Amino acid sequence: MNDFKKCLGICSIVMLFLVILLPKLYAFEQDDYTQVITKRAQKIVDKLNLDNAKRLAVRTIIVRQYRDLNTIHTELEQKEQSYKASLAKEDAKLQSEKAYEIAQAKLAKLHGKYLKRLGKELNEEQIEQVKNEMTYNVLPITYKGYLDMLPSLTETQKAQIFSYLTEAREKAMDAGSSEAKHAWFGKYKGKINNYLSKEGVETKIARQVWEKKLKEKQQSQRN
Repeated sequence: MNDFKKCLGICSIVMLFLVILLPKLYAFEQDDYTQVITKRAQKIVDKLNLDNAKRLAVRTIIVRQYRDLNTIHTELEQKEQSYKASLAKEDAKLQSEKAYEIAQAKLAKLHGKYLKRLGKELNEEQIEQVKNEMTYNVLPITYKGYLDMLPSLTETQKAQIFSYLTEAREKAMDAGSSEAKHAWFGKYKGKINNYLSKEGVETKIARQVWEKKLKEKQQSQRN
């Protein structure tokens, strides 16, 4: 009987912890995350040259987007971990693939809503800037790199490269981490290289020459 009462007392303490402390810990984590994404959004807004009222409105939209993206990716990660822990390997893989497709559909829908919200506050040029800032400006940097590396590209080839990079950026905007964002660009760089190869454009030697020039330029700047 005493053991039962002791066990009951321990269970009561555990339940008290779950009821009282866990929500506070969750709120603390959420508050910390809010600070992180607010600072991230503010850095983007600071580059748009907006008045104070519009700055706040746009920052709120971007913060909401980061939070919504995090919710979708967190839910997917939790499902994948649950499947891996509770199901056979093949079943876990199948369920994870289904969960991934559902998450992608949610991301696509969220992407469209986000752009509509931005469109109410910003012009097209400003929206392009937001997109680039959200993806570390990989698109303009990479596009310029291709033009510098391959100065004889035709206008058609330039347009296709830019199109691939733009598609990569749209995907990267919805990614859940820096690594995932860069992975999307890596995937589309592969498409670009395959496209240029079919076009008969030699890239291997051109890249080596270009990278050598970059290193020389960086060294001269240091000196």
